[in-house]
Amino acid sequence: MIILKTKREIEIMRKAGRLVAKAHELVRNNIKPGVTTKELDRLVEEFLKSQNAIPTFKGYNGFPFSICASVNEEVVHGFPSDRKLVEGDIVSVDIGATFEGYVGDSAKTFSVGEINDEKRCLVEATRQSFYEGIKFATTNYRLSDISHAIQSYAESKGFSVVRDFVGHGVGKKMHESPQIPNFGRPGKGPRLQEGMVLAIEPMINAGVYNVKILDNDWTVVTVDGKPSAHYEHTVAITDGEPMLLTVL
Repeated sequence: MIILKTKREIEIMRKAGRLVAKAHELVRNNIKPGVTTKELDRLVEEFLKSQNAIPTFKGYNGFPFSICASVNEEVVHGFPSDRKLVEGDIVSVDIGATFEGYVGDSAKTFSVGEINDEKRCLVEATRQSFYEGIKFATTNYRLSDISHAIQSYAESKGFSVVRDFVGHGVGKKMHESPQIPNFGRPGKGPRLQEGMVLAIEPMINAGVYNVKILDNDWTVVTVDGKPSAHYEHTVAITDGEPMLLTVL
């Protein structure tokens, strides 16, 4: 069942989303060669708690950290660690915050210093695929119209779309119905309605779309070792243009 949110609920989710956006700015301002992803995790956790928000990910189904930090070939659910980032890395950072009982969820892929052309194009294409998708995040369309637009754009740039992990509805829980693939034919699935709140999150690989899960039972990596990027916002469907809730 898809849970429609009232305008009041969306406003609370906007507050949660702003905290997530501020946490991403904290990451942006601190990510550099020599920094560890565990340090970034600590900074985000301390910030969210200082704002009376709960780091949504920590403890979720046993996940042990406040952020997901996925480096290079890691797609999603990367564990923060003592590994020092180096020039040329890309890091996909996924952050969730629960505020006044509602969740904001957003991911961005950051560059560590100068990166090569393949990674730069991948990061840019992943971000733009999200914006191509939300052109269809209105009540005139169906859910798979978003999916199709994301896939079409990413593949037009020579990249592939992860099949095994998808976006989702979000609200009082981090994962609600519906699931939102980043691929598929247009014109399928439920018609978009005012009050839907969706975490739309392209996960795009430089090589093949196939992935595997590491022995920690969480971290997803590309099977060919090529880099992956991730971009996500929490988006509310309105009676007009889509509303991005996880921006400043």
